[in-house]
Amino acid sequence: MKKYNITVNGSTYEVEVEELGASTASVERPQVSKNIQPKVQKQKAPSSPKGGGIVAPMPGTISDVKVSVGQDVKKGQVLVILEAMKMENEIMAPSDGKVSSVNVSKGASVSSGDLLVTLG
Repeated sequence: MKKYNITVNGSTYEVEVEELGASTASVERPQVSKNIQPKVQKQKAPSSPKGGGIVAPMPGTISDVKVSVGQDVKKGQVLVILEAMKMENEIMAPSDGKVSSVNVSKGASVSSGDLLVTLG
């Protein structure tokens, strides 16, 4: 048996081929479905930590921080501007509250799920 990797339409398959002697037996080809769908694993959105923490929904760079510690905020108010993939994303308050901590500063790089601001 010999093993080979074969790529068909971007999908790689490992196949085993049996080497036959001088036999002229007919070889039957297996039927391959052309409707093969690749399995895609969905990624969960990061959850907010306890205590009203606002986390980064994606990796990027903080281009502006619009709030400071002790400031009262309303639901929907912009807290932080996160630049990701050359787009500015406004990170807004999910509810009314008071800013108890600001964990990022302008120019900081963040990863998905990093704590940005905590509301109390």
